[in-house]
Order: sequence, then structure tokens, then C-alpha cells
Amino acid sequence: MDTNRLSKTLAKALNDQMTNEAHNAQIYLAYAAWASEKGYDGIANFLFRHSNEERNHMMKILEYILKRGGKVVVSPIPGPGDDPDSVNDCFERIFKSEVENTQSIYNIVNMSMAEKDWATWNFMQWFVKEQTEEETLALDLLSKIKIAGGKHAKDDALYALDNNLAKTPDDATLAQDVTVENP
Repeated sequence: MDTNRLSKTLAKALNDQMTNEAHNAQIYLAYAAWASEKGYDGIANFLFRHSNEERNHMMKILEYILKRGGKVVVSPIPGPGDDPDSVNDCFERIFKSEVENTQSIYNIVNMSMAEKDWATWNFMQWFVKEQTEEETLALDLLSKIKIAGGKHAKDDALYALDNNLAKTPDDATLAQDVTVENP
């Protein structure tokens, strides 16, 4: 008896997204190692935590495919690319990667809506919210780096930023969670 409840197109898109999440984990991991080598332990810790978060996203998708009776296809993960040139470059690349990831997730949401696969559409809503958090967090970090001098940030500003990131929570405050009482 066939228990698969995913179309071939959605199964492929979900498997591709699983690989994309693994790739993003590799990017965070590589950048964390780069930051650690440069002596930015707070930035490295922040990036190591986000690498784990991306792997968790990969596992959520893997588990979903299995629970819907689909076939999981584990594909090779592309390399993370070259090391960043600076802290500013590091977080610009992270923001770009998160925006690309968001577009991929939106494509799956659109596909699930077109196919009227409401289970997949509902499952992907968690990722939509998560990507809103990821993009907000990346933009917040870019704003901090800009204040620190952007690509021309001096060592003392980067030192302060590094210390700040060691304590930065992994979640960002989203616009939809803000109220007049709690801006």
C-alpha cells in the first residue's frame, strides 16, 4: 500500500529545501570557524549556534517528509564558499543567504497552495515565521556593524560588537509581536 501523501513536485522541493538548510548550516559553521580564527569568540559562538539551528531546520523537513510517507533524498551539500573578508562581509553574506532561503520557502508555500496540499502549507508556516526572524536578526546585526563602522570598523568597535554578540539571543523581535505597551 502506498502511503505517500506528497506530490512528486512537493517531495522534490522539500528534499531540495532540506539540502538548502544543510548548506546554510555549513555556511554558518564555516563563518563561525573563520570568526574564531580571527579571535571573535562572541561572533563565533553566535554563528555556531545558528549552524545548529539550520541543522534543526533540516531535520524538521526530513521528519515531515517521512511522516507524509515521502522518500527522503539526501543530496551532497555545496561548499560554503570562500571565507569572508571582514565581519561586515560575513554578515552581509549571511543576510543574502537568509533572503535566498526565504524565497525558496515561499516557493514551497506557493506550490503547496497551488496543489491544495494544506498539510504542507500549514507545516511551512513555521518556516515562514522563522525566516522573518532570521532576516530581522541579520538586519539588526548589519545595523550594529554599520554603527561600528561597517567595512571600516575599528578594532575597538569590533571588540564591543563581539562581546555584544556573545550575549545576543538567537531570536529577534518581530513586527507582528510588537504592541504599544511593548514596542
